[in-house]
Amino acid sequence: MGIPSAPCAEDEPALQTWSQWRGPNRDGSTTSTKLPETLAEDRLKQIWRVELSPSYSGPIVSQDRVFVTETVDQKNEVVRALDRKTGKELWKQSWPGALSVPFFAKANGDWIRATPALNGNRLFVAGIRDVLVCLDINTGKELWRIDFVKETGASPPAFGFASSPLVVGDAVFVQAGGGFCKVDPQTGKIVWRILEDGGGMSGSAFSSPFYTSLNGIPQIIVQTRTTLAGVDPERGTVYWKQEIPAFRGMNILTPTVVDDSIFTSSYGGGSFLFTSSKNESGWNLKQKWTSKTQAYMS
Repeated sequence: MGIPSAPCAEDEPALQTWSQWRGPNRDGSTTSTKLPETLAEDRLKQIWRVELSPSYSGPIVSQDRVFVTETVDQKNEVVRALDRKTGKELWKQSWPGALSVPFFAKANGDWIRATPALNGNRLFVAGIRDVLVCLDINTGKELWRIDFVKETGASPPAFGFASSPLVVGDAVFVQAGGGFCKVDPQTGKIVWRILEDGGGMSGSAFSSPFYTSLNGIPQIIVQTRTTLAGVDPERGTVYWKQEIPAFRGMNILTPTVVDDSIFTSSYGGGSFLFTSSKNESGWNLKQKWTSKTQAYMS
């Protein structure tokens, strides 16, 4: 992993942070006005570089640290905290992380998948074997751990824990344990679990949840292996559901919301735009258009 700098980056009044999957707003956007016009070598200067083992996880960036994950020797998942300015390792934490994925997915790797989420002094890391680990960002100390297979009785995830944790207010939300779960960030207790899947090869959602507001109602957009749904973050009430066709349930994309419309896509199913509305009788989702185009990676 390397950290480049853009010209005049030192003139920025405040350092940008990247606290979770696809950034603070989970939409892949940044408020920085100092983005480089080109990525040509003569326009970028490498400040430091750190070698990492395989990982699908993205880095998390705070004001003074960078948090990265990796799977070492196909056996252990490792989280490292690096000094943002120098790349110096500040602490390291690890746990067993070996998982044998189905033979047809072997070429895609069997290493850690999900991007962690940062909230205050806590880092929430999803391990491939369906575990969620909470670490103190200053020391790397493990504060709590959830083994969703043991806690919920769900089948082990055939493809691993791939959905990235979402932090909303005083709660952490994950697609794990064969469903969608709300977790207390202080204790690691599962508050509720909904949208249970079929388990086994049909379990373990790939898509990461997205927090938004539709028609003035705050909700979390959740895409399971088969279904798109809007969920009340407080009580876990499912406001609405929409089936999303996909080959082998490969619903991987993080849904995108524009105004009160929702865009998603699936492998083998195509792309879809739905408009949402709400009245006294409840919610209504209407398909505005569909396309054969497949955008199955966010």
